[in-house]
Amino acid sequence: MLEQITDSVVDWGSGFGLAGLAVVSATEAALQPVPPDLLVIPMSLDSNSEFELLAIFLVATLFSVLGSLGGYAIGLYAGRPAVEKFAKPSLSRKLDELIARYGDAGVFIAAVSPIPYKLLAWTAGAGRMDIRTFISAGIFGRGIRFGMEVLIIGYWGEEFVQMLKEPLFWILVGVFSFVLFFPLNNWWNALDHPADNHPQ
Repeated sequence: MLEQITDSVVDWGSGFGLAGLAVVSATEAALQPVPPDLLVIPMSLDSNSEFELLAIFLVATLFSVLGSLGGYAIGLYAGRPAVEKFAKPSLSRKLDELIARYGDAGVFIAAVSPIPYKLLAWTAGAGRMDIRTFISAGIFGRGIRFGMEVLIIGYWGEEFVQMLKEPLFWILVGVFSFVLFFPLNNWWNALDHPADNHPQ
């Protein structure tokens, strides 16, 4: 089901170029599950100029943050029930703790990582996080995320594709992932136990 939704959204977005990217970026940050990265990467690979790369970066970043304001509004007006209806209790607690413990840095972490950005936006709205802080952290995080994709794929696309064919590359990726997995996994799971992490 999710694969069919993903294929449909990507096919639709691809057909409308930057306008499609804008819609996908905005709606992903508030409602739907398909990340704009699935459009940013192929569009960057097919770009013919630095202007096109800049446009892809700006559209993805700004419309993603704009869409997250919709998610913020959902949390603000619908409150905790909206978050709890669509997020598992464990994920909801982790997102609450992420914002409570890290504030704007928590928004940045969600914006730049695979953590569901829309659910973080709902949580931020439900918790009435300062909206200026929410926006600035989102711009910074999403800017880094999409900026890195546009930079790597847009400027070194062919070289990067060739690098993916090298066994050494995947060995290094495997080692790097293994080294990072356990501390990151422990950190993420610890967010589910806020009472254990705050001073009495």
